Amino acid sequence: MSKATLYGIKNCDSVRKARKFLEAHKIAYDFYDLRADGISQALIKSWCAEVNWELLLNRRSTTFKQLDAAAKLNIDEAHAIQLMHSQPTLIKRPVLQWHGTQKHLMVGYNNEHYESLLDA
Repeated sequence: MSKATLYGIKNCDSVRKARKFLEAHKIAYDFYDLRADGISQALIKSWCAEVNWELLLNRRSTTFKQLDAAAKLNIDEAHAIQLMHSQPTLIKRPVLQWHGTQKHLMVGYNNEHYESLLDA
């Protein structure tokens, strides 16, 4: 079993940094391309149970900016999950599920946070 599962998009700079970090530290991981592979609502819901849905929803993304005004109004968790399921590029990237001695879910790339996983 791999030690991590990384979700993202191949051409995303943050995803490239995360992959480079994992490879440099010889950490086995599975990669899922959100655009090519899609994502289940159940998985998004499980992430929302671990981190705030507002952290997962990338309001700065091009995809979010292109949503019609009505879709951006009064977003709650259920609506955000539906949006991220129908348009996975709305998910902030990368999402790293760590399967060490402790399970962790990290959203976005932060070198210091990734370093902290080396002991987990």
